[in-house]
Amino acid sequence: MWGARSRFLIVLLLSTAFTVDLLFNILPKLHQRSVRTRCPCEEFPNRSAALRANPANRSGAPADSGRWSLSPTLSKLRKLLSHPLYRVQSPSRGRGDHLLKQDDAVKYYNYKAKRANRKRARTETLTGARYSSRVYLTSNWLKFHLAIDRYALYPRSEPFLDLLLEELAVLGITEADYTYDGKDLNGKCNCKEVVKPSGVHLKLLLKFQNFGKAMFKPMRQKREEETPGDVFYFVDIQRHNAEIAAFHLDRILDFRRVPPVAGRKINLSKEIQALTRNEELLSTFFISPENNVCFFSKCLYSCKTEYAVCGNPYLLEGSVSAFLPDLYIAQRELIANPWSRSYTFVDKEEWETNPNYCEKIKRTPPYNMGSRLLNVIDMAIFDFLTGNMDRHHFEVFTKFGNDGYLIHFDNARGFGKHSHDELSILAPLTQCCRIKKSTLLRLELLSQPDYRLSDVMRESLLLDALRPVLTEPHLLALDRRLLAILKAVQECVHQHGAADVINDDVGDAFDIMDFNSSVLAR
Repeated sequence: MWGARSRFLIVLLLSTAFTVDLLFNILPKLHQRSVRTRCPCEEFPNRSAALRANPANRSGAPADSGRWSLSPTLSKLRKLLSHPLYRVQSPSRGRGDHLLKQDDAVKYYNYKAKRANRKRARTETLTGARYSSRVYLTSNWLKFHLAIDRYALYPRSEPFLDLLLEELAVLGITEADYTYDGKDLNGKCNCKEVVKPSGVHLKLLLKFQNFGKAMFKPMRQKREEETPGDVFYFVDIQRHNAEIAAFHLDRILDFRRVPPVAGRKINLSKEIQALTRNEELLSTFFISPENNVCFFSKCLYSCKTEYAVCGNPYLLEGSVSAFLPDLYIAQRELIANPWSRSYTFVDKEEWETNPNYCEKIKRTPPYNMGSRLLNVIDMAIFDFLTGNMDRHHFEVFTKFGNDGYLIHFDNARGFGKHSHDELSILAPLTQCCRIKKSTLLRLELLSQPDYRLSDVMRESLLLDALRPVLTEPHLLALDRRLLAILKAVQECVHQHGAADVINDDVGDAFDIMDFNSSVLAR
């Protein structure tokens, strides 16, 4: 009798072990393999398959028009990138125009790789590959960092960008942790504050074998959901698909000021929980009543299971944003936005009540000269298109001084309401009545039927692994908001004249006779 019971227990244990291995090891590997080998003609091809199936796409676009991996049917985006506006050459780069020197970057990251591997060697329980300085030297992360210059975060036509986006979506993770600002909070938050620190938002730092780093923001809201009207912008949640869409929009507008972002599905058990050395992060993992793997932010007002995000049962989609070079070798300055909103329920900022506020800003350094004010207006146009009201600060590379472009960080509070256009976001444009000629020409181009913004955005977002990234109402809202921007510029030109409103930043690089501008024609 005891022998039969023992055999039964052994069979039960083996069955349990096989089931666990099937759920957490075999099935995820089979899923990854199916994703990588799926035919590019299927509904969701990945970038590598598409490139292998259509090698002409590597060189089919004009040399200066960007190298999105486009199929022949994606005609409007291809046509947009072939337009002369997207082939205007940047000024000749001289010494000091690039952010980093290659020797300095390689030396710094070699040191970081050796130090990280020494730490990993002391942690026997941590799995994953070692950081490789040799792999880093040939990585697309290094190419991205070395390409950053005083004109943009990346060039139009370098193929490494699309390869980096692919790596963000599929590359093996070696370590996961809280982000740096999350660690600074150390789980301590003031519940009486109306505006919560960034630690309230659930985001993680991911590290890769080639020493790339990225920020993961998980899905918190379904694509078809709109932010309720009673929710203030400063307590709105962050949306992973907004980060992805903002990168594509920024690239289409030719600003190139949003760091590369790609969508990805993360295995919470194997790629986060098993790879983190942070005990605080580990302590937030739990299994929900539906047997899903979940975790939450370690902060006093959100360290509860009702604030958690959960996989299905362990896979969770999110945005993965590439990190810029470390601050040690690429200093950045955090600057308060002159048009930052009031972050209380009742108070107003000066710009919200004073229509002549910009006259004060025009006399205030560094906005009284150079391109800083025009760059703020570019950012306001970008935020209006996405519906992002939460632009309280911006960052610039200190090396490039006051004329350096603004980095369009943190766009996850955009694309929350497709049915409402928040015109107050355009206050820098409407109050100052200034705009770059290059920005205006691209906006007018994107308002034409052959280059319609919603159409090229739809096509561009098809390249992301989490497509569809935006719902149709959000895409159509882009067209409506674009017309509102052009209307605001027309009103400014009517009041002040084109010479005072439009700043000619392209000169002879593009002949206005080649393009019918309704604003400039007034």
